[in-house]
Amino acid sequence: MGSGADAETSSRGPLLRTLAGVALIGVLLWQVGTGPVLDGLRMIDGPALAAALGIGVLTTVCGAWRWSLVAGGLGVRLPLGTAVVHCYRAIFLNSTLPGGVLGDVHRAVRHGRDVGDVGRGVRSVVWERLAGQVIQVGVALVLLCALPSPVQRYLPFVAAVAVAGGVVVVLSARLLPRSGPSRWARTVRGAAADIRHGLLAGRVWVGVVLATVVAFAGHLATFLLAARVVGADAPLSRLLPLTLLALMAMILPLNVAGFGPREGVAAWAFAAAGLTAAQGVSTAMVYGALVLAASLPGAFVLIIRRIRVPAPGRESVAGG
Repeated sequence: MGSGADAETSSRGPLLRTLAGVALIGVLLWQVGTGPVLDGLRMIDGPALAAALGIGVLTTVCGAWRWSLVAGGLGVRLPLGTAVVHCYRAIFLNSTLPGGVLGDVHRAVRHGRDVGDVGRGVRSVVWERLAGQVIQVGVALVLLCALPSPVQRYLPFVAAVAVAGGVVVVLSARLLPRSGPSRWARTVRGAAADIRHGLLAGRVWVGVVLATVVAFAGHLATFLLAARVVGADAPLSRLLPLTLLALMAMILPLNVAGFGPREGVAAWAFAAAGLTAAQGVSTAMVYGALVLAASLPGAFVLIIRRIRVPAPGRESVAGG
């Protein structure tokens, strides 16, 4: 009975997170109105779309390169071209399905099946995503410390908590038993081996850091582009920290295809910086629309694969 209850709770988790994201968006639109958002979306023009597509190519290739490096370190062959195709498809699915991570789940399982090792394929995506998030948070903290923002006074405390958390993780991994047949010992040994070979081996870590920083810069540029589209004419030194805060909110799983916490934090940050909450919500919404437009090559990947791969049973029927 306990396992059934746990399974039911686990199955409800994604639904509850999606509902929370929908509720958050609803509250924001109720507070600021739909007018500013619709006006911002209508202001997206050809040059903005072209810029978003170009930036999307750069960020997607960087993400694919990072994944290819990590997968190679774990002993899984992943050519860059194949990784780019998988990443475009994943970004499109992330931008259109609830949760914002289903595309990454799809590419992890798909690649694992392609190479005959689903476990290793999944681990390569997990470590690639985790490394990217950690590096992005680190870069964001450095930039937020250097630029004026509504959270600048709290950053020393946040940095201290982050460092303390890292120390706890490292000490736990070193002090807890790593030998023996227990499940925990096997997990620790496996994680240590993955980090050593998949992230820290040779020059892999250099490529992972470089790819992440360039991709993060691309995301920042897209958000700043969205701010200009909606008419935010504040200087970049003022907009950049607000952009960092909004993008960091996307780490939270309470979203609908990426929408939700990003818009909420943008509304608060823009208002706290002397702009307007409506401008923050509009900017975040336009950013989401630009990211969706930049992910459209992933839709073509799905369509082409649907055409090339026969439906289950089609070959057997034709052969009969």
